[in-house]
Amino acid sequence: MKNNIVLFKPKFRINETLKEISNILRTGWTGIGNKTITIENQWNKFTGLKNSLFVNSATAGLHISVEVLKTFYKWKNNTEIITTPISFVSTSHCILYSGLKPVFCDIDITGTLDPKKITKLINKKTKAIIFVGLGGSYGNLDKILKICKKYKLKLILDAAHMAGAYHNGKHVGYESDIAVFSFQAVKNLPTADSGMVSFKNKNLESIARKLSWCGIDKDTFTREKKYKSSQAWEYDVPFLGQKYNGNSLMATVALVALKYLKIDNIKRKNIAKIYFAKLKDNKKITIVPHSKGSSRHLFSILVKNRNNIIKRLKEKNINPGVHYKSILDFSYYKKKNYIKKSKDMKISKRFSEEILSLPMHLYLTKKDINKICNTINNET
Repeated sequence: MKNNIVLFKPKFRINETLKEISNILRTGWTGIGNKTITIENQWNKFTGLKNSLFVNSATAGLHISVEVLKTFYKWKNNTEIITTPISFVSTSHCILYSGLKPVFCDIDITGTLDPKKITKLINKKTKAIIFVGLGGSYGNLDKILKICKKYKLKLILDAAHMAGAYHNGKHVGYESDIAVFSFQAVKNLPTADSGMVSFKNKNLESIARKLSWCGIDKDTFTREKKYKSSQAWEYDVPFLGQKYNGNSLMATVALVALKYLKIDNIKRKNIAKIYFAKLKDNKKITIVPHSKGSSRHLFSILVKNRNNIIKRLKEKNINPGVHYKSILDFSYYKKKNYIKKSKDMKISKRFSEEILSLPMHLYLTKKDINKICNTINNET
């Protein structure tokens, strides 16, 4: 539709990307190979992180993260992991995939876990926290890190929104045991679908690499390139793994996108500044705050008459989003009584009922943003 302002729209450098993809297609090696290794190395170089594994989605990365910790530290199935209900369902699904127990903690106005409420949930069964950098902001991460250190908990950073985000002058992920990034189609570093997992411990990365390839100890590319003997076809299966590996086509798209991530995130921050200037004086909305180093994947507000605002925006061909409805409100989690098990979810409930994500992508113009903000200001 003409003049339709969409919520997300990825920016691909099409000619450059197609040229690189055509080269890969000519080689015939489109699975695990040179390009998947290259994106892992380039990601490490860009971020300063180490031990990175390219996977087919951030959801796969989250599952591998929980599974590798369970495997390495021999966690029992009654192990509990604390996380937030204000996230995409992959954040808690990954705990359940591994047969462990998610424990939901409330957030504060930053949209990230409330450190004051987490300590009340920690017990002998608690082994880890999954911290979500909502919208690309690190929020209460520093306080959560202190809690992890005090109680000897592992920290998984759900950094799905955080490609190109910085914390204390470093790319996010350096502070956590494992960090999981999304390169899904509408994220700051877009492909069709893929992701990256970065590990502080090399031993965890080694196990995770096997888990991502059906539990096999040597992938096809490794056997082809490194083992020249007649026994090159041989491999072992030490783990029950999944088919979570990334492929060379997605790696190629990611390599091109990575070159532009820094400048694209600067543009996102400039868009956020315009939004803030236009909305800051509206007393009937609350702008969800972001940390200084945020990647600005989202610009979100809290508004009491959300459905009316959405209706009015859509009448003007503007498409907002909701990030996120509480995981506790979904039927699967209701059936499992997670709502009853959870306590003091006041702010999460507010976010679930009031949060509204405004269009955020590199094709937005000042005219678009003015139209969005004027509609909101006139309706509230």
